[in-house]
Amino acid sequence: MFRNQYDTDVVTWSPAGRIHQIEYAMEAVKQGGASVGLRSKDYVVLATLKRAASELSSYQRKLFKVDDNMAIAISGLIADGRQLSRYMRSECINHRFVFETPMNVGRLVCQVADKSQVCTQRSWKRPYGVGMLVGGYDATGAHLYYTCPSGNYFEYKAMAMGARSQAAKTYLERKFETFEDCPLDELVQHALLALKESCTEGDLNSKNCSLAIVGVDRNLEILEDEDIQPYIRKMEADDGNPMETTADAAEPTVEGGADAEGTEGDEGGDATPMET
Repeated sequence: MFRNQYDTDVVTWSPAGRIHQIEYAMEAVKQGGASVGLRSKDYVVLATLKRAASELSSYQRKLFKVDDNMAIAISGLIADGRQLSRYMRSECINHRFVFETPMNVGRLVCQVADKSQVCTQRSWKRPYGVGMLVGGYDATGAHLYYTCPSGNYFEYKAMAMGARSQAAKTYLERKFETFEDCPLDELVQHALLALKESCTEGDLNSKNCSLAIVGVDRNLEILEDEDIQPYIRKMEADDGNPMETTADAAEPTVEGGADAEGTEGDEGGDATPMET
């Protein structure tokens, strides 16, 4: 991906108005393992696809606890993600010590974004090569944020990042309007199905994925291995179509309307398609 002399450091602009070092860091996020996050009005669910460096190694962790009400999912350079997670934990501990309350999710994300932005304007630093999905529940409700190496951050109803994340985004875009009032179990199923769309190494199973759940009536819980197996079984039993029986049942009505429209001009056809 070598461009030219304009990508030797992070403070050199190209004639096209681009900073290539930041683009390289964002490319590292795109090539990382897939991560998915989605929220309802009461819960936030994060799901990550774990990768193994080889068949002889274990899977790398992609979910990290920040506080009892907050977690992050990362894609990109794992080491950079660990560094930022330690910073976030430190800020949460200091906030609890001073104010005796959990830290607001949006405030912490803003601080992390500011920290990332500083690395884009110092010649002796480099951007963090990691993107984060920050999910948490605070006094203002459930929140899901995405931060990127450029220092930008956005709040989402649902988001996916990492390798082949476009497939997961397509699934989330089809379903996100139903997430607001989803019960927790259904929200988890949507997260796993979206993650399954981005799975590249065989089928989704309890060994290569992990979940984080936090909400109005429960502290953060990270599920891995045997703990996530019941959700995997339910996803396989539903055959990838949770809560879609209503849509399936409505199909004959639509087909009947189409047939009626086709025969509207026939003799003796005295009913309109809407009336049938």
